[in-house]
Amino acid sequence: MTKDRVFLFDTTLRDGAQTTGIDFSLHDKIHIAKMLDRLGMDYIEGGYPGANPIDTAIFSNPPVLKAKFTAFGMTRKVGVSTSNDIGLAGLFASKAHAICLVAKSWDYHVRIALGCTLDENLETVKDSINAAIIHKFEAILDCEHFFDGYKANADYALKIAKTAYAAGARWIVLCDTNGGTLPHEVEHIVREVAKIIPGSHLGIHAHDDTGNAVANSLMAVRAGVRHIQGTLNGLGERCGNANLVTLIPTLKLKPDFADSFDIGVSMDALATLTQVSRSFDEILNRQPRRQAPYVGAAAFATKAGIHASAIAKDPQTYEHIPPQNVGNMRHVLVSTQAGKSNILVELERLGLTISKDDPKLTRLLEIVKNKEATGYAYEGADASFYLLAQSVLGVVPDYFKVERFKVNIERRYNANGELVTFSEATVKVMVEGELLISAAEGDGPVNALDQALRKDLGRYQKHISGLKLTDFKVRIFEGGTEAVTRVMVESCDETGATWTTVGVSPNIIDASFQALTDSIIYKLMRDGAKV
Repeated sequence: MTKDRVFLFDTTLRDGAQTTGIDFSLHDKIHIAKMLDRLGMDYIEGGYPGANPIDTAIFSNPPVLKAKFTAFGMTRKVGVSTSNDIGLAGLFASKAHAICLVAKSWDYHVRIALGCTLDENLETVKDSINAAIIHKFEAILDCEHFFDGYKANADYALKIAKTAYAAGARWIVLCDTNGGTLPHEVEHIVREVAKIIPGSHLGIHAHDDTGNAVANSLMAVRAGVRHIQGTLNGLGERCGNANLVTLIPTLKLKPDFADSFDIGVSMDALATLTQVSRSFDEILNRQPRRQAPYVGAAAFATKAGIHASAIAKDPQTYEHIPPQNVGNMRHVLVSTQAGKSNILVELERLGLTISKDDPKLTRLLEIVKNKEATGYAYEGADASFYLLAQSVLGVVPDYFKVERFKVNIERRYNANGELVTFSEATVKVMVEGELLISAAEGDGPVNALDQALRKDLGRYQKHISGLKLTDFKVRIFEGGTEAVTRVMVESCDETGATWTTVGVSPNIIDASFQALTDSIIYKLMRDGAKV
């Protein structure tokens, strides 16, 4: 059976850039555009040439892409011809492949925001689409506020769409600009529009203000549209846009869509989706959302023992797709709710083999539950769990012994009269019978301790030269002035490998030091360092 083609339009670099706190450099935009192109986007909207220097620059020398690099802009102003409109001039001077123009399709906005007649607004749509085509661009019209406009005045909203189609627009995109339309409304309205304009020319642009942007996009496809606009990780103004990272695997893997529709993302590209999503968060300097569908670290994580036992027999019992299809991985958590099945699966993942009848397994489970009762959390600290398991099941090499450490924190005025906080740490470590003393300064006490501990480990120094701390989380396990503090430390090395360790103590510095020490020992064991 021939499948209908659904075209994916990414607007991360334009609509996504409206997210509070997000600013893309020119380098960021080029890097992200290439990443999106490798994934298989059909259109990549790069920005609004003429609106700012970065967007103007990228459209004067756009990256070489398979996707159609698209410029965003507005229809001509009322009372100004297309040849004299400054905004259109910037678009037509760009080296874009396609131009996406936005027009008001809600009569209320036409009167209030534009201050013109409904017919005048229709003329701007027709003239602007015509001009884009004359200048050899593929023309797309975003019908802003279409769903609210349709509910208020269906005849006029449809006139906007019909005018753009008659003028030669390749796509007429129905926008839920306020994000308040619900899935059943989207399906009904799109079906009505598709009676007038072929679905092969219709698109959907959904915002997530009710948490339904993905659902609305899928319902629009069911109702006839063949063009979806969205962003990486759902980036966008207010609550964000339809999340392409969720939409892509749903369209690709779920039979209701995969059996009827094709998209430009191959199975090989789909297997990079988790890496793309997390790399994008890295560019934004933010932590990936653990519970993100398909790509989150917890998306295929199992905590309950009975679930882990079932997954060990057949992963389909608690997984809606194989995680490797989207480049993710199965993770069975070790916690107070764990049974032997959790422990066995996690040990296997870490490369440790033990019989389910081995008494050491029962002992390890008891230790895990006892330690978690005092504040430890191993479900997110794989490296510390590995060391604990090795200490019960085998041997953890005695690479070094910390004799003592000391941290000084001083708050003072510097030579410029500025109030600063100064941290210094000293660590005494015994390596092969030799006492090594290291001191270091840091931005804070933990940073100073980290620097001092890794400054000199004798013969093991070469193994930790590329080690660095990448994240640090603190949680108070119990309330009160004598609260137990849990510290989680994420580390990485020169190979790009990452791992997490945990420390617990009434003293935050001591808890931090435990986690830092575990991180170093784990790194040495990974490298196969010999005692």
